[in-house]
Amino acid sequence: MFMKRWLKITLRILSVLIILVILTWLAGAFYISRNKKEVLSSILAQLNKNLNGQITATSMEPTLLKSFPGVSVSLNGVLLRDSLWSKHKHDLLKAQDIDVSLNVLSLIVGNVNINQIAINDASIYIYTDSTGYSNTSIFKSKPAEEKQSSNKTSALEIKKIDFNKVNLVLDNQKRFKLFNFNIDQIQGRMQYPDSGWTGKIKLKTQVNSFAFNTKKGSFLKDKSLEGTLSAHYSRKLDAVILDPEILKIGGHPFKIGAKIDLDKSAFAISIAVDKILFRNVALLLSPNISSKLLKFGIEKPIDIRGNIIDDGSGKYGDPLIKVGITVRDNVVSIPSGKLTAANFDGSFTNQDTVGGIIGDENSSIKFHRLTAKYFNAPIKVDTFTVNNLSRPIATGLVTSQFPLSNLNNSLGTQDFVFKQGTADLRLYCKADIDNFRFTKPVVSGKIKIANADILYVPRKLHLVKSALDINFDQNDLSIQNGHFQLGKSELNVSCSIANFANLYYTDPDKILVNLKMHSPQLYLNEFLPFLGPRNTKKKASSGNSMKTASKELSNVLEVSKMNIKLTVGKAIYDKFLAKNLNADISLRGEGIYLNKISVEHAGGTLALDGNIIQQPASNLFKINSKISHVSVKDFFYSFDNFGQETITNKNLKGYLSSLVNISGRISHAGKILPRSINGKVIFNLNNAALVNFEPMVKVGKFAFANRNLSNVEIKNLDGTLNIRGDKVEISPMQVNSSALNFNVKGIYALGPGTDVAMDIPLRNPKGDENLTSKEKREARMRGIVLHLKAIDDEKGGIKIRWNKDHD
Repeated sequence: MFMKRWLKITLRILSVLIILVILTWLAGAFYISRNKKEVLSSILAQLNKNLNGQITATSMEPTLLKSFPGVSVSLNGVLLRDSLWSKHKHDLLKAQDIDVSLNVLSLIVGNVNINQIAINDASIYIYTDSTGYSNTSIFKSKPAEEKQSSNKTSALEIKKIDFNKVNLVLDNQKRFKLFNFNIDQIQGRMQYPDSGWTGKIKLKTQVNSFAFNTKKGSFLKDKSLEGTLSAHYSRKLDAVILDPEILKIGGHPFKIGAKIDLDKSAFAISIAVDKILFRNVALLLSPNISSKLLKFGIEKPIDIRGNIIDDGSGKYGDPLIKVGITVRDNVVSIPSGKLTAANFDGSFTNQDTVGGIIGDENSSIKFHRLTAKYFNAPIKVDTFTVNNLSRPIATGLVTSQFPLSNLNNSLGTQDFVFKQGTADLRLYCKADIDNFRFTKPVVSGKIKIANADILYVPRKLHLVKSALDINFDQNDLSIQNGHFQLGKSELNVSCSIANFANLYYTDPDKILVNLKMHSPQLYLNEFLPFLGPRNTKKKASSGNSMKTASKELSNVLEVSKMNIKLTVGKAIYDKFLAKNLNADISLRGEGIYLNKISVEHAGGTLALDGNIIQQPASNLFKINSKISHVSVKDFFYSFDNFGQETITNKNLKGYLSSLVNISGRISHAGKILPRSINGKVIFNLNNAALVNFEPMVKVGKFAFANRNLSNVEIKNLDGTLNIRGDKVEISPMQVNSSALNFNVKGIYALGPGTDVAMDIPLRNPKGDENLTSKEKREARMRGIVLHLKAIDDEKGGIKIRWNKDHD
């Protein structure tokens, strides 16, 4: 019974309260309906109470059920304008409709307390001109004593603020800032403790512009923002603080926190996001930043932490930005290739020097503890830094150890094939970055290559058991401890290249390589690939990739200049064998220049200079040579009888000294082309013999059957030969031999055109052996003299006939 009685009493009390609320609400609604103008005036007066300007509305209509049990009205045609509106023409607020929820009890006793405001179909334009004046000056502050004495309930304390379909613009002409939002919905729920106010703000908006500097473009362009923020205002700090909450930007969750200093117009924003694609992050930034970042790519999602800070001074224009990223087991695309299995911690700031300016000039990007594979070569960088983004300079210490075979199929070109060997590099690099490519590099450090097997395809050079130390000293490069084996040839190499780093990118044809080589034994035919034409193309293929870099290197090797100092214990080329070879050789463009070469050969010495000009079909050569006391038999044998078969090493004995000035053509295989030689040969034969020389044998058969002209011994012979292709012009020459003496001159042709005149006295030189030299000269042409001529016969050989036209 007791429970039933208590329930009845409770129900009666609730019924009374409900009836009381309804009666109160009806009373408020009735009051508003009967006193629209007065209520509107009270609302506007309450809103205008603290304004340096005016808020107006064209009309007011009650909307009784919108905020039950409160009473609400709709203000139509609302305008909020500051006192200087006539000058700048920007309405702070222009709303088609504002719903205002009123406290019923305060309304009945004659006061208007606003519980809730909903702004619908409106535009808010917060404007600051170039002098710093803002239309927000409409909101004036109370004097300090008034603030202290006033009751908090008398202040404008709105519990709920909603924005629906509102365009919000913050335009700061002085600081070149522009923030423009299409707000679909914002719901704010406010409380007002003594310290200020606190609230929950639920928002859904589209960003048209979020530009901290309109000259550089907008962040978050055309991105959506959606989420709930916890905010509170501190009177003591005069600042609004947003606790870190999840806010979806472009559909991806970001953790955002902020502090906004209202007095100084300063702010600090913290951002944290996990598992987001690098490209999506770049597209959130302003074009001046995103255009640079999109030169790079990161395939898998990354973690990012960042801060945006503006002290409100406007001293530098840009806010302070600090960003950190974490990359793990990722693939990073850079203009010159890809970094695979990449791990690093990255950071960006636009104030690298604390206390310095904020901007590109003081910006830096840093990569810490970077490990990756670059075209299959593992690299490690403790810290890599890019400073001054207006004129970027990159610095870093790069280390790596890897087998050279890792580079196969990775360079983008087949110019180099690595079968074995290892590389160990430690390089400190500093370079300008022009359009995201390294230029003017300054490099210090070393690359050590050991036990390498390398095929250089353009020249078909196969180097085995190769090793070298490549040393970089800023712009200069040197090679030490170089050892190469090409076939059976071994070379020990050292070289220096001054200003290599600068010229490599700008003028590779101006690179001068000073190369020193020593070999105990060299097989010259293994170097015949150098006789092929060099590639003189100066520009590599377009595109930023490892293929371009490899092509550039190949191009540099082809167009650079080279000075070679060569010493060889033993040099072998086919039949040619020489000892103690010393050579000074230069490579320039298409030319191989033999500046000075000396060698011991065939019991004597050879010294020569000249050049070989490389051409597509064959090579043009020019030789100036001094031959001293070499075995003529061995000499002709070594040079393959100089491309002719008339006088060969089998026909010659004795020692030759000669001055040779000839030019001709040589094939890419190293063979002298027949009938291509032109020039002059001045020679001396000593203790010589002409053995089985066909023209001489035929003369013997024609006139000296009783003499041995198949082995004609010559104590001394001086002569001059002028070579014109397939014809050899024999200057007048006296031959004194064991079998006969004769004078000879004319043209000896390797093909048609032989016309050699010979004056042969019949006296036997054997009878003149006891005469003095003078007597021999006087008696030489006494007696019967045969005047003969050697000419072509009908079968392509040589025939002897009388010379009717002799002198």
